[in-house]
Amino acid sequence: MYRVSRMFMLCLLLATLSSAQTITNIRQTVENGRIVIKYDLNGSGEYDIKLTATDKTGQTITPTVIAGEIQSVSAGRDHFIWWEPQMEGLALQGWTVELKAKAIPKDMVFVKGGTFQMGNNGGSADEKPVHKVMVNDFWMGKYEVTQKEWREIMKTNPSYFKGDNLPVEQVSWFEVVDFCNWKSQKEGLSPCYTINGTNVSCNFRANGYRLPTEAEWEYAARGGNQGLGYKYAGSDNLKEVGWYGSNSGDRTHPVGQKKSNELGSYDMTGNVWEWCWDWYDSEYYQKSPQSDPQGPSSGNSRVLRGGSWGGGPVYVRCAGRNDSRPFNRNGNVGFRFVRTK
Repeated sequence: MYRVSRMFMLCLLLATLSSAQTITNIRQTVENGRIVIKYDLNGSGEYDIKLTATDKTGQTITPTVIAGEIQSVSAGRDHFIWWEPQMEGLALQGWTVELKAKAIPKDMVFVKGGTFQMGNNGGSADEKPVHKVMVNDFWMGKYEVTQKEWREIMKTNPSYFKGDNLPVEQVSWFEVVDFCNWKSQKEGLSPCYTINGTNVSCNFRANGYRLPTEAEWEYAARGGNQGLGYKYAGSDNLKEVGWYGSNSGDRTHPVGQKKSNELGSYDMTGNVWEWCWDWYDSEYYQKSPQSDPQGPSSGNSRVLRGGSWGGGPVYVRCAGRNDSRPFNRNGNVGFRFVRTK
């Protein structure tokens, strides 16, 4: 505990409240050169808390020397944040502070954007050349979409291997983008896809659900900016992280049973192949843009990533690529979704 050296009200303390009054009962003190802000958090799920501060001249900053309950905060009382403005060369007094709570999407992991080396010069021809790629921040599903999730949105279950917690399969690329739009609308989000027959365009700025680009998928499979350079998603020991031809018993398995990768995502190695947004081009890496590539403008088939319960080790590597016609359905093909942050 820090001894309270002096207590006073800041000139004004503002909290941005949602319609459900997410942040309430804000209190602050100054303790040993720190501004200590306590607050109560209402709602369900988890939230990230953003702190901003405005001085007497009207200049607004985002404090950096902060600690406490800021990320992945669950509902409860007496949460706290410490800010040390003097460590940033700022005055201790005279600040207007604002708190905002942003809900973390359920069963999704945050993928901080960054730069990585995409591909594998020792792999198949379509994995070459290794090239530098930058992706922006996004959220990705921890798990492959399950049959229960699919049924809740689409009211059907096309899967060959039945089970609520098994990944949905036997779904075409067109059906998957339709699912993403329906799920977005159900949750009050802006759908990403405009669908006109077989013509599908994507608004990557919308906040709804969508398929990952191939670059996003590989970056996340490799662990994003926390990646440790594993061949498979989370390990060099394939049996730790994936269901594949040698251990699957020729079928899918419930999601999340194997070890996760560095980001906390499961089954990015094996279980089912995962649809991506991109059209497939075996020579695309030779001409891919460096910043947030979204694949060729047209093609005959869409990219699949991650391998499946029926594949050998070569197919379930982070860099491995495959493709399928967008109308095709198969018992070893499913998907996971992402959202733009």
